[in-house]
Amino acid sequence: MKLKKEFIVHNTADESMLVPVGGAGFSGIVRGNKTLGAILELLKEQTTEEAIVDAMAQRFDAPKERIAQDVEKALSELRKIGALEE
Repeated sequence: MKLKKEFIVHNTADESMLVPVGGAGFSGIVRGNKTLGAILELLKEQTTEEAIVDAMAQRFDAPKERIAQDVEKALSELRKIGALEE
């Protein structure tokens, strides 16, 4: 899976934003914290949910089970707005 080309990621010091462009079929801006930003960065390239969880576990000091739950929730929300190619 990866982000569709109709969505761009913009990161600031404190938050990340996912912005639809062109014919994304979604209007609005998705705002999130640095954790979401890290997930979105990983989704710029073809990847799997497991690879995202592994990369996040290396980056953040949290139980892997919690990271897996957070990644699953983020991916679920991205699917709802049609932001993922699967």
